[in-house]
Order: sequence, then structure tokens, then C-alpha cells
Amino acid sequence: MRVYVPLTLPGLAEAHRTGQLGDGPLTAYAVTPALREWYLSDDIEELEYAALSRAALASLRLLAADPGAPRRRVVVAVDVADGTASADPDRGLDPAAPGEVRLAGAVRLAKAAAVHADAADAETDVAAAARALDAADKGDDDAQFVVDGAEDHELLWFATQEIPQLIG
Repeated sequence: MRVYVPLTLPGLAEAHRTGQLGDGPLTAYAVTPALREWYLSDDIEELEYAALSRAALASLRLLAADPGAPRRRVVVAVDVADGTASADPDRGLDPAAPGEVRLAGAVRLAKAAAVHADAADAETDVAAAARALDAADKGDDDAQFVVDGAEDHELLWFATQEIPQLIG
């Protein structure tokens, strides 16, 4: 099963240093029944892109909580054994949670298939989105427009061998 783990560049640097993504439990995003229902598609590539997009939004939330982190969203795509990731049935109806799963323990970075990250030219829009996120969550349409501006930037694909250049 492919899961998408939201991080920041400092989080990716820590994962590179330790060889694992956090200590667990970890929040990640995957193609879940709730995501399928929310996205209304049977195309697996579209669903995986939707899960990646949900993880990118979660990365933006991590950036909003860490003003010192570079303003670039980071998502690590990891292949885990089926059954390793579990969705919380109580969060299935939460509009903020489609695709959200929990990984009980740490995940080895060696299991990563790829890293997705913003290009440097997205930093201004991502910084503005991180500042506007709280207001957008409270229903401010202008703030939501700013958050959507960050989502207009496609995350770039990086091979795991490129992590040192990303964090350097």
C-alpha cells in the first residue's frame, strides 16, 4: 500500500539523519474508502494524486506550526505492508480527514518510493498560505483563496537519492 507522509524540510533532514520517518504513530494519507467517496473516482492514479494533495495540505499545516522551517511543502511516498496503515472510523465523516491513516510505528526511510516537494519559486505563495491557513479554516474566503494559491504549485518528484540535495 502506498501512503503519503507529510513533512517539512527539517523533518526530511531528520528522517535522512535517523533513517526513519518519526517515531510513530504517524499520520499519513492513502487511498481509503472515505477518500474514494469524497473524490468520486475509480481511477487509481487520480485517487493517489488526491491522497498526495491531502498530504501536501497536511505539510502546509506543519509549516504553519513551525515558522522557522523553509516554506516548502514536503511529502514522502512510502510503500508499506497492507494492514500497516489504518483509518480511524470516527474521523471518516470529518471533511478534513479524507484519506487520513495512522501508521502505528516508525517507517524506515529506505521504504520511501519518492519525495515530493515544492520548488523554490513556490516559497512566497506557500508562506502566505501558511499564514492564511487558520483564517481559511474558520471560513474566510479570502484566506482560502490564498491557501488555494499554494495548491496551484505542483509538488515536484524527487528520487530518494536526491534527498541530500533537497535538505542541503
